[in-house]
Amino acid sequence: MIILGVALLSGSLLIGTFIGGLLGNLLGVDANVGGVGIAMIVLIVSTNFLARSGRLSPATSSGISFWSGMYIPIVVAMAATQNVVGAVTAGPTALIAGAAAVIVSFALVPVLSRVKTPGVEAPVEEFAEER
Repeated sequence: MIILGVALLSGSLLIGTFIGGLLGNLLGVDANVGGVGIAMIVLIVSTNFLARSGRLSPATSSGISFWSGMYIPIVVAMAATQNVVGAVTAGPTALIAGAAAVIVSFALVPVLSRVKTPGVEAPVEEFAEER
């Protein structure tokens, strides 16, 4: 069932790439705008949905975990190919968008830390109980 985790991850990437391409066309940019981030959000939402409904097996979860670990270096490599100097010198839009994304991410950390899946205990809580 590990292959189901890989299929879920690749499906999320395809959806994110498609939506990112559409956003690029809408903005008049010949690029994928936020496709990898959208793919990560789709993966998180779908995984959370499957876990809450009890349809996420441990084998599928391990497949997602394995490829998620591979996903981070891929995102770093994709970011390394971007023309950051060109984006920053073209105007303040790139800096404002980056700062807004960081601020929103920091603001959502407490909100997301309160979200729990029924029947699934966080490892930190288990460790705290053992003390």
